[in-house]
Amino acid sequence: MCWFDKQLMREKIVNEKSKINHTFQTIFNGKSPPLIIRSPGRASIVGAHVDYNDGFVLPMAINRSVWMAVRPRDDQKVKVVSKNRDGIVEFALDSIDKGGPEWGEYIKGVAWAMQESGLDLRGWEGVINADLPIGAGLSSSAALELAAAKAFSTLSEIPCDNTHISKLCHRAEREWVGMRCGIMDQLCIASSKPGHALSIDCRSQEMNHIPLPSESTVIILDTTTRRELVDSQFNERRLECEVAAKNFGVKALRDVNYEMFTEKESQMDPGIAKRAKHIITENERVLSTIEAMKNDDAVKVGRLMYSSYESIKNNYDASSEALDCIVDCSVKMESCYGAGITGAGFAGCAIALVRKSEVKQFISEVSKCYNHITGMNADIYECKPIGGVSLA
Repeated sequence: MCWFDKQLMREKIVNEKSKINHTFQTIFNGKSPPLIIRSPGRASIVGAHVDYNDGFVLPMAINRSVWMAVRPRDDQKVKVVSKNRDGIVEFALDSIDKGGPEWGEYIKGVAWAMQESGLDLRGWEGVINADLPIGAGLSSSAALELAAAKAFSTLSEIPCDNTHISKLCHRAEREWVGMRCGIMDQLCIASSKPGHALSIDCRSQEMNHIPLPSESTVIILDTTTRRELVDSQFNERRLECEVAAKNFGVKALRDVNYEMFTEKESQMDPGIAKRAKHIITENERVLSTIEAMKNDDAVKVGRLMYSSYESIKNNYDASSEALDCIVDCSVKMESCYGAGITGAGFAGCAIALVRKSEVKQFISEVSKCYNHITGMNADIYECKPIGGVSLA
């Protein structure tokens, strides 16, 4: 990250801290919060749906975040107000029940998972503000989980390493919220490094920081269409992958290579075979993308991103008309190395790798193209890879 980018990042952090500090003082009797937490969103370069198949993924933490200002309480209660969502979340740590605003279930789930693991938590009250869009495929839910976990662990003076806290947040989303996701989002938001993507082996949870191609930048392409992931086809896709793994007699599709797939494909249900084909080829694409990034080969990275998109669309049926349109508009631009879908798909955001020197023109032209075809306005912006959840 160059000096100018670092300066802009510092100014953004100061601005966001000032905003949430003011909000906290307004809500909680004019006193400043002793703790402010920044928890970033996540964008996936390639690796869609591979995490819950024990495979390899390549996400990065982005400079759109959930911000949380908190102070401890003397009782066992938690009270949280959000500037971005309706309702107030209030619950007692010794009697956590479901109910109230849906976004509060992520905070309750984290408290439940941490206490289930034997941790002694302290109550707190806080305010949330975010410039991270909700339901866009940028992991706003995982960012909220990690922010809550950071608040609990810091105020309760609990030493937690990144991997352990990621596992607790992952358990909260799976068992409390009911979203059968993999652990990619939580690990990425906890463990990322500025200027780098994060390669993750979702089975061993081994992680490595991989620099982005030097003359490129990542652009988020928000279609402004939304989906509710728990109620979408996500859990159905996971079940289909489990059926496919059983067909091959393996623990997860990570254990199947393409040669094994082609030998078995004709004997499988066509729909199940398509799901398996995406996971198997996507796993290989992630490994190829990691090598291309190590070699500073933006052209190859872009080509693999688009290949990933085609597989998500044709084999996983997880694209949409809006996503197809904004990807097509992007790859027509000479400044674009490639584009694909970030997150689970079905709606939300795509992602593009673009030459740094042509970002403004790219954003302008793709915005016009998308609006002309769909009649909708996209939210398109450059995004920087930043570090994971931290005290601000």
